[in-house]
Amino acid sequence: MQAEPHIDDDFVLMLGDNVFRGNLGDVINRQREDRADAAFLVEEVPWEEASRYGVLDTNEYGEVVEVMEKPDDPPSNLVMTGFYTFTPAIFHACHLVQPSDRGEYELPDAIDLLIQSGRTIDALRMDGWRIDVGYPEDRERAEDRITEESGAVAETTD
Repeated sequence: MQAEPHIDDDFVLMLGDNVFRGNLGDVINRQREDRADAAFLVEEVPWEEASRYGVLDTNEYGEVVEVMEKPDDPPSNLVMTGFYTFTPAIFHACHLVQPSDRGEYELPDAIDLLIQSGRTIDALRMDGWRIDVGYPEDRERAEDRITEESGAVAETTD
């Protein structure tokens, strides 16, 4: 909500505790093409990790019907990756969000308000990889992956 006074058009939001390699541009293009109020990348994670993230619940057609932040009993293992595009409509939804049980204003709650109000939301499966470096055990894994890919790029340009 701190960015609201500075935004008057569609924008991208990427959470700073994620490292990505994938189809980020597809999210931007999809949101523009569909004139959606939000679009974001999603991925399947192991069930035991799903409760660490914003989780999607979908209907039998694969449409997102609800999103929730860090649920104790996730309805799926399909999670938001932290890469989003929004129209300014998200700010109105953010103003309606109440603090969660953790005392936080949760972005998935605002996205869920958009869904419940009938706004167009697109969720695209990630083609690539993401590592959430907000967890200490994953920082080394991210560093190894980046180093490995940087080495592969250097070898192909030699």
